[in-house]
Amino acid sequence: MSLLTKIISRKIVAFFAVASFSALLSSTVNAYGQSPEEIAARIAPIGNVCIAGEECEVASAAVATSDGPRSGEDIYGTFCTACHSIGVANAPKFGNAGDWAPRIAQGMETLVSHAINGLNAMPARGTCATCTDEEIESAVTYMVENSQ
Repeated sequence: MSLLTKIISRKIVAFFAVASFSALLSSTVNAYGQSPEEIAARIAPIGNVCIAGEECEVASAAVATSDGPRSGEDIYGTFCTACHSIGVANAPKFGNAGDWAPRIAQGMETLVSHAINGLNAMPARGTCATCTDEEIESAVTYMVENSQ
């Protein structure tokens, strides 16, 4: 069998596989009574990739739909506690004045900048893609106030 014949055969097999899947999908739609729109909504991706420097629609929507700024305690409890409660990757532990003293000495502006932009093992915004700068600052203030 020539290379061209093999390629054509594979394309024909692929075509029939897609056609068979489409027929199966059509019968599934009818069997469960779901419209194509309902199926598309059900199997839609749960997230999007955001590229630095471009607007991220998912994060913007999440911030826009919130009921206002979250407290520093809420942000800490949701996003920061995983690392700062036990000192993951040398993160300063919440409530440990010795861990925080050299960082506090750098000033709040530096601490907030590190939290927003990331530093060492800490990712930018500490994994809170939906946090505003003000919410990040509030979380840093909460940690500092409780760690002196």
